[in-house]
Amino acid sequence: MKKNLQDYLGAVKVFSAIKEEPTWMLELREKALEKIEALPFPTIERVKYERWPLFNISEAALNGETAEIDSVPAFDEMNNNPMVVQQDDVTIFEQLPISLSMQGVIFTDLFTAMLNHPELVQEYFMTKAVPMDEDKMTAAHVAFLNSGLFLYVPKNVISDKPFEAIFRHNQALGHHFYKHVLIVAEENSEFSYLERFISEGETTEKLAGNIVVEVIAKPGARVKYSAIDQLGANISTYINRRGHLMRDASIEWAIGVMNDGNIVADFDSDLVGEGSNAQVKVVAISGGRQIQGIDTRVTNMAPHSVGHILQHGVIRERGTLTFNGIGHILKGAKGADAQQESRILMLSDHARGDANPVLLIDENEVTAGHAASSGRVDPDEMYYLMSRGLRKADAERLVIRGFLGSVITAIPVKSVREELVEVIEGKLNA
Repeated sequence: MKKNLQDYLGAVKVFSAIKEEPTWMLELREKALEKIEALPFPTIERVKYERWPLFNISEAALNGETAEIDSVPAFDEMNNNPMVVQQDDVTIFEQLPISLSMQGVIFTDLFTAMLNHPELVQEYFMTKAVPMDEDKMTAAHVAFLNSGLFLYVPKNVISDKPFEAIFRHNQALGHHFYKHVLIVAEENSEFSYLERFISEGETTEKLAGNIVVEVIAKPGARVKYSAIDQLGANISTYINRRGHLMRDASIEWAIGVMNDGNIVADFDSDLVGEGSNAQVKVVAISGGRQIQGIDTRVTNMAPHSVGHILQHGVIRERGTLTFNGIGHILKGAKGADAQQESRILMLSDHARGDANPVLLIDENEVTAGHAASSGRVDPDEMYYLMSRGLRKADAERLVIRGFLGSVITAIPVKSVREELVEVIEGKLNA
């Protein structure tokens, strides 16, 4: 980061003009830019990441430099699923069935949404789930945001076709990857959303990533959110995924953290409405000398709200993985339920894993519990499988796949489940 952040002001204004942003967005960027240095870093227990290159901002990206798109990446567009594909800050493919469009569904890149639906975006962009000035990383996110997505599903709309988003990052450009995904599920809507972040190209530069996902679930809305993260070894990334759940709303999160670079992540669900429900399932693999710190938090703010966390991780070689599971039941949330399980499997004597459960209970007449463990592959399981004729490597892989299977089975689309299995196999064989 430059010592004087105001040096970026001109580049930020140029980028805002190129994207034809509304005045309110430029003003928000300028306000965020002023606040970054004074704000604290978000706290990720037992992970020291403050010196990571999270603020390596590319002025070339802000000045409108983009890659030439020679060809569209291969994907199947024939199934008529709603889909958006982005290459860095350029949307190269959009598809929305006419049946959903006629019902008022909006599924497009964030800057197009700001142009065509400015009041709608302004109402929800960092106003309910993630405040702009919450910390240094959220303020930097707003100031240097260079791509994003907006999904709006109106009241009572039910989609049996999953919304798919593919975000590709060409590391060879040397651009920062500051991505914002804003999802608004109106009352009693129901749908699945699938998301992939993928790094491509080679670089020796140290790149910065900052991803914020906001899911606003109105009363009675039901959202299934799945993600596979595959960012490269040279990009250090902060990821904040947060749900804001109103009365009787539910979000089922299934997240595969399969990046090769250093990661700090907040996966949070705020249960603000009575009877709201968040089920959070996370799998992660760390290898090499990679460091990953993941905070998964559910805050029960309302009566009879339910928040369950399941985190499973695997560590190879000299990798480091920290799971912090936080369940917080606030005063007034009678009948709330907060459960969590964090388990880490270490495949090397040099691996370092921490599974840290935290329960904060400020109310009576609630249910809460936790389980946490870090250890090696069970030798009895290995013996049993090898006694049936499996080689050690195959037996170990089978144990690991079963260990991570809870998240794999939670992904609602078979092709994406198979994709996650392939990614896991690739990480384990690397």
